[in-house]
Amino acid sequence: MMWMNKMIAGMLPYMPKNFVWLFSKRYIAGKTIEDAIGVCKQLNDEGMMVTVDLLGEFITELHQAEDNKNQYLSIIENIQASGVNGNYSLKPTMFGLLIDKDVAYQYIREIVAKAASFNNFVRVDMEDSQCVDLEIELFRKLKAEFPKNVGLVLQAYLRRTLKDIENMLDLNTKEIPVNYRLCKGIYVEPEKIAYKKYLEINKHFLEDLEFMFKNKIYAAIATHDKPLVEGAYALIEKYKVPKEMYEFQMLYGVTPQLRTSIVEAGHRLRVYVPYGEQWFAYSTRRLKENPGMAMEIIKALFVRG
Repeated sequence: MMWMNKMIAGMLPYMPKNFVWLFSKRYIAGKTIEDAIGVCKQLNDEGMMVTVDLLGEFITELHQAEDNKNQYLSIIENIQASGVNGNYSLKPTMFGLLIDKDVAYQYIREIVAKAASFNNFVRVDMEDSQCVDLEIELFRKLKAEFPKNVGLVLQAYLRRTLKDIENMLDLNTKEIPVNYRLCKGIYVEPEKIAYKKYLEINKHFLEDLEFMFKNKIYAAIATHDKPLVEGAYALIEKYKVPKEMYEFQMLYGVTPQLRTSIVEAGHRLRVYVPYGEQWFAYSTRRLKENPGMAMEIIKALFVRG
């Protein structure tokens, strides 16, 4: 079965876009801001918050960074005017992080300032290992100026993550807790720097989460893995974590039944809503990173719901 998954993953970039869209539309809100707003309002009606993400990453020219900045400023205006209950996520490489980190900082700062003007929030996504130190540095600078309006993503499969959380404890205060989204991690990394085994990654995910709860850090628990959800429930109960100090997070279109069960159990949940013209690159790249998703393509083509 693995060889078939890899074969489908390798073929997908060469297939007609309309064919790929049959699969992708289950996991992407659409190509326009109007599409994204429609999905966000539906999720709000179901009792879920959202975080909006414009698709794209790893640009090659700085003029693309300015275009992305202007799109994000427009997104914030549109989302705020729509009344959607949500915030924003962005990838620093979309703004030239690997080309000119100072330019990237200035553009992202403008976006965070725009969100802050509405008393809203921007999440800085964590990307592959070459970006980690740069993105922590970026986050520190933004947090100093906008303490309530910016958060960071951390990846439990990286061996360094618990130490990174410890090293950033100076950012955490009782008045304004630091805010992290904790996920497993999706980028392909060498075993020297990343845990590879399922149980090993889950173990470190829960260790990181427990450390966050012990230190009264706001935790956005990003997982579709039922054992991790149940492990998080146990830690929330163990440390009597108040509801305003955590939320669960899931990707749009993934494990909707588990998502609903979390909401019905009384926990806050936020859905990560990606959209944009870069949907094709996003879909083919994610499939290449995770060939096991190939069976989801087959289901998407022949099974509804």
